[in-house]
Amino acid sequence: MAPPQKTSLEVTPQIRIPMAEFVFTFARSSGPGGQNVNKVNSKATLHWPVTSSPSLPDDVRARFVAAFGGQINKLGQLVLQSQRFRDQERNIEDCLEKLCEMLLRVEKPPKRRKKTRPSTASKQRRLNDKKARSDVKSRRSAPGAD
Repeated sequence: MAPPQKTSLEVTPQIRIPMAEFVFTFARSSGPGGQNVNKVNSKATLHWPVTSSPSLPDDVRARFVAAFGGQINKLGQLVLQSQRFRDQERNIEDCLEKLCEMLLRVEKPPKRRKKTRPSTASKQRRLNDKKARSDVKSRRSAPGAD
């Protein structure tokens, strides 16, 4: 009996992508497999229209496109490949795992930097270090240079 097929890719409770949005293509894989590699289309390529996907919130989409724009083609599709494994199903799972990791990386907005100032003690340490370095360099000069 075949295992039940997933109906959607759940990244977080807020981000669920139906499997119908993904288009997989298959090709012959390089790598391990012996003579079988010349007969079986085990390499999986995932195409996902990230720019037009209704499953992705707009802010996450903007961060995703900014972070992974190099992997998005002119049609607005993300293209991921996997040929790590010898069988198609595991390569499909690997593509979906890669996509999950990418989405988790851009899911939360980056924290804003809080402006800080150097403390008085750190300023004094910096000046003392500069003075010590200056003294070391001035002692390198020839003995009668004064």
